[in-house]
Amino acid sequence: MRSLTWRSWLVVAVVVAGVVFALPTIPVYKYIPEWLKLILPRENINLGLDLRGGMHIVLEADTSKLSGTDEEAIQADVDGALEVIRNRIDSLGVAEPTIQKQGNRWIVVQLPGLEEKDTDRALNIIRTTALLEFKLVSDNTTQLQEALAGKVPEGYELAYQYNKDTSGKLVQGGPLLLEKKPVITGAALKDASVSYQQSQFGEPVVSFEFKPQFAGTFERATGENIGRRMAIVLDGKVQSAPSIRSRISGGSGIIEGPPFSYEEARDLAIVLRAGALPVPLKIIENRVVGPSLGRDSIDRGVKASLVGVIVVVAFMLVYYRASGGIADFALLLNFVILLAVLSLFRATLTLPGIAGVALTLGMAVDANVLIFERIREELRAGKTVRAAIDSGYRRAFWTIFDSNLTTLIAAVFLFQFGTGPVRGFAVTLTLGILISMFTAIVVTRVIFDLTTRRRDLATLSI
Repeated sequence: MRSLTWRSWLVVAVVVAGVVFALPTIPVYKYIPEWLKLILPRENINLGLDLRGGMHIVLEADTSKLSGTDEEAIQADVDGALEVIRNRIDSLGVAEPTIQKQGNRWIVVQLPGLEEKDTDRALNIIRTTALLEFKLVSDNTTQLQEALAGKVPEGYELAYQYNKDTSGKLVQGGPLLLEKKPVITGAALKDASVSYQQSQFGEPVVSFEFKPQFAGTFERATGENIGRRMAIVLDGKVQSAPSIRSRISGGSGIIEGPPFSYEEARDLAIVLRAGALPVPLKIIENRVVGPSLGRDSIDRGVKASLVGVIVVVAFMLVYYRASGGIADFALLLNFVILLAVLSLFRATLTLPGIAGVALTLGMAVDANVLIFERIREELRAGKTVRAAIDSGYRRAFWTIFDSNLTTLIAAVFLFQFGTGPVRGFAVTLTLGILISMFTAIVVTRVIFDLTTRRRDLATLSI
């Protein structure tokens, strides 16, 4: 009786917690009174890219552009690029993005819920290197003419300033001869934001501020070169080349560039705040999943799961009668607890994840089939109902444990070496296995004990 008591309380606690945490994930939640919602959890299950729609991008590090070939240095650059992209995406405001390294050279970015009109903007923000440099412009016209003729002086480089035409396209402007060595780079930036010029047009510009330790460097450079032009170069393109009229103190300034739209200025501020990519990235895969496809996948997945569950429930009722009803109750509880755990940990549900749910529900009754068959054998051997139940659960336990352990090991390897949807399948499969062990061994045992403890039944409907 003592063991029955702790099992019973455990089942009651799990059932109550499961129902409470599963409520936000099911349609009935919207009919609950508002006052009750205030004391209930607000967690919900996130939908993955294949269900919600969005963008899937695979980036490859272009290591040919790196000066060094040391593998550890390359991996450090790829890891740094991963963090820069994560910072940019966070500033973009995409909910629940997935950004992860795949192999040694690839970065996978998934942006669920991203509208199709925003895909080009997201691509530009992700792949822009954002290498910002401040370089002095040579005012020697003779050297400029020689550079245009193909004889670039040592320590200089030829560049062109870009402007926008009337249609808004970037066009190449006049040539500039720049010193190769930058005065300062974007690595010294502390912050960047959008502001507006103090003019009658009020065009958007990007205001920037240097870190305190670099403010003095910029101040000295501008003080020593009054009258010269300083080019603001972003990814090799000259955004603007204003003249230095006086020493610039305070460690701040603006980037005017070709006339920016507000969106362009905001996106430039985002990439500057996040920092430059330590390694160039190439887009090798870019897929956009529409929300309608995701909705269709959800409908099909739910229908397949329901059909599978209905068939399993019907079979258990027909073949095991009342005991099959107990197993079906455990199956329903298994589904509720699985929803609760996914909701509690804010897991992301993908289409393979739905397949994992359907598979675990089908597998959940395996343990009960083993237990029921063992109980039948014990009853045929002449044992009483209570003794047959005790022996059936005890002798079937290790068989159930071993069979679930092998599946669990496979799920762990899928999670460790898989990516994206494969991991989603592994997560739901793992949770389903663990929960089914509890519902099949503990929950059904408690129900059998509660129905047989008051009297020793002569027969058992099994």
